[in-house]
Amino acid sequence: MGNVDAVHSDIAGPRPPRAVRTTFAAGAALVAPATVLLILLLFVPLAGIFVLAATDWQLGAPDFDFVGFANFQAMWADAAFRAALVNTAIYVAVVVPATLAVGLAVALLIEAGRHFRAIYRAVHFLPVMATLAAMAIAWEALLHPTIGLVNQVLRALGLSPPNWLSDPDVALLTLCIVGVWQHLGYAMVLFIAGLKAIPRDLYEAADIDGADRGFDRFLTVTFPLLGPVTMFLVIVVSIKAFETFDTVAILTGGGPGHASELLLHTLYVESFRFFRTGYGSAMTVVFLFVVVALTLLQARALDKRVHYS
Repeated sequence: MGNVDAVHSDIAGPRPPRAVRTTFAAGAALVAPATVLLILLLFVPLAGIFVLAATDWQLGAPDFDFVGFANFQAMWADAAFRAALVNTAIYVAVVVPATLAVGLAVALLIEAGRHFRAIYRAVHFLPVMATLAAMAIAWEALLHPTIGLVNQVLRALGLSPPNWLSDPDVALLTLCIVGVWQHLGYAMVLFIAGLKAIPRDLYEAADIDGADRGFDRFLTVTFPLLGPVTMFLVIVVSIKAFETFDTVAILTGGGPGHASELLLHTLYVESFRFFRTGYGSAMTVVFLFVVVALTLLQARALDKRVHYS
């Protein structure tokens, strides 16, 4: 019997000392509140969404029935949902690269100057700090077809301006412009931080190797070393673009004729205006799947092309 206990003790290994067990218990106690909150605030609502997506529950109704995949089938047959999905893809495809390109250009221009850098940074970062609902109302006044400042300036130049918010051909483009303006300051600040982190001696080495022109230095040194910042911005700005709601709700309401309808606004309308909560939950599942899949794809594709210093 003693030999068996000895063999068992050898297999199981030595018990951890009291200090290790105490440290583990203290760590578990410190992590437990955050873990409980994470479960209650994230995983439980997420599980509830998946359950509601399989029901026909309407907001405020006392009961519901399980309908399986009927909501998803109705969703793919819904012209409004298909229009919102296509418009969201177009919106993200325009806003993300335009935001990064303009943000990088502004960052380079600010860092190239010697005066008023703080003022330029504050002015371009203002849209990020401002309340988007208030800014959307300001944009609505600027883009008014008759008294708006934008159209008055275009008429003074002899041009015939469109109705920016009511013309189905330009309504989505208008939202894209507002979206770029909204995220520009965020991209600019991170690009400035990335530019300051590039060692100066790399530019001196590039000069010695013949890359002494501004554009050559940008291609050989600046842009490659901004890879980590660029990858982070692509993912974050993409998620923010997918989450666009305020400007659609205030400026266009998704119209005219679903021309500017975006996915998150459609989800809100179905869930809280038409009270089709089960149907809206099915849209939420699709929305989450698209965002997570795109984020993972971007991270996997971009990480292979990032140069770390």
